[in-house]
Amino acid sequence: MGWFKQLMGLEAPAPTNSQWTENDTVPVTGALGLAQGKGLMFDTTLRLLLDEKTTVTIPVQSQQIWSVGTVDLGQSTWLSRYYMNDEDYWLQVHTTGDVAGQVESVILFNYLSYVTITSEAELRRLAGPQSLIGLPTYTHNGVEYTREWGTENGQTELVPLSEKVRNPDESYVIEHRSMLYARDTGLTDRRELLLFSVEEDSEGTISLSTSLGISLYTTDLNVL
Repeated sequence: MGWFKQLMGLEAPAPTNSQWTENDTVPVTGALGLAQGKGLMFDTTLRLLLDEKTTVTIPVQSQQIWSVGTVDLGQSTWLSRYYMNDEDYWLQVHTTGDVAGQVESVILFNYLSYVTITSEAELRRLAGPQSLIGLPTYTHNGVEYTREWGTENGQTELVPLSEKVRNPDESYVIEHRSMLYARDTGLTDRRELLLFSVEEDSEGTISLSTSLGISLYTTDLNVL
């Protein structure tokens, strides 16, 4: 879809120190012992701790990881994304040094919406120049979030990310153009994050996903 690349400015990203290629492999087991097929339990006290601090839902039952996505940010910095059998939830782990290296942050996300985009006009309205995504602040359900990426006073461009995903059936690449917002919850080192991502899959389908997340400590989860 040429209109998509033109509108979103999706020319080839600026070169980085990343050595990532389509044929590269990543460790089967990531940081914290997370891997495809593993189970995941969240601390039972989290729901009480976060009550009225965030609208992010913490799973009550154990979750099984169905697929794993890996984003090479360059300079030995990685995002690993673990998508659950329950498609409402996904976990992001930010590491440095290696995919399974030093854990810098852990975020549990809930999917809020997933919309397929079929035209340039729709993309402009939902995530392009006619939308509010990319402005310094964004209000969702009456709550204001501050933009984490970009320093412009006005609307900034979405950030390109390339994610290599694998599940028991297949492997594929998703190209993202994303924007992250955040707000303090009043709890130490626990922020609420709002993530927008315009995604293009290997078949050229364009979609916009919206996710709401909460910062976790590594001790908040138990890999089974």
